[in-house]
Amino acid sequence: MKHSHSLCFATIALISTMGAAGLAAQTGPSVTLTVFAAGTLAVPFKTVNALFEQKYPNVAVQAQYGGSVMMAKRITDLHQDADLLAVADYNVIPKYIFGKPASAGWYAGFARNAITFVYTDKSKYANEVNSQNWYKVLARSGVEIGRSNPDTDPSGYQTVQMLNLAETYYKAPGLEQNVLANAPLTNMRDTETSLISALQLGQIDYLAIYRSDAMQHHLKFIDLPAKIDLSNPADSADYQNGVAHTKNGDLAGKPIVYAITVVNGSKNAGLAAKYVALLLRPEGQAVMKRSGFGEFSPAYAVNVDAMPTELKALVKPWPGS
Repeated sequence: MKHSHSLCFATIALISTMGAAGLAAQTGPSVTLTVFAAGTLAVPFKTVNALFEQKYPNVAVQAQYGGSVMMAKRITDLHQDADLLAVADYNVIPKYIFGKPASAGWYAGFARNAITFVYTDKSKYANEVNSQNWYKVLARSGVEIGRSNPDTDPSGYQTVQMLNLAETYYKAPGLEQNVLANAPLTNMRDTETSLISALQLGQIDYLAIYRSDAMQHHLKFIDLPAKIDLSNPADSADYQNGVAHTKNGDLAGKPIVYAITVVNGSKNAGLAAKYVALLLRPEGQAVMKRSGFGEFSPAYAVNVDAMPTELKALVKPWPGS
């Protein structure tokens, strides 16, 4: 009898194990959805990714973050596999992804942002810098400014565009050159978010970054005028007068609109479209808003006819597209 009981328990244990394994097979991560995204999207996308995995338990979202141009070139030049590309400047997609052969056929703008400078109580002149005198303070001797690389990252060239616009706005010739003199190559990174710790430690005094990052990290920031901070699509015509000279050519200022697309050839195109849908719907937009981004309702999209059917009802054509 003792042997029979042991056999019975063993059988039950085996069935239980098989059942658990079967359940794991049904709900465990069997599909990996790869997202290449701008570094400034790391905080909100962590929440969006978690929401997506809750809705689709068999999917694991693998997100990789970096400068938007760099991430785009990883797809086009290095031929790395990605299902989705989300960038901090919508222009990156038509410039680098709509090539021949095209790596995508459409994109949707899903969030807005503004460029600014953040600082802490440790920053030089923190007690006197404000939205009127900031460009004079940041040009003072001994001030250390961090920024991202304008050749690889949108916030890098958007910072230069903003400073270029500021020269006219404040009637201050040389403003751009004077401020950037305190932002040497040694204070430059591929993504500006990697310099936040240096700011908090007092190794740099000011950091050119997006307003969303300022709010996410509870940093003090300079409230720049909408006429120069690239935040308002209504000021598009004026923003074009701010030009950044980069290794990729001269780039005229445009509103800061984040965009996303599904990469051509994605093995998980259906799931990728569902990810975009989550991002564009109120649930995803609420996440972006909590992280300091401006919303779009509905989202703007370019080449709507090329989008998956389920996404067409969530967007409207991009003005002028």
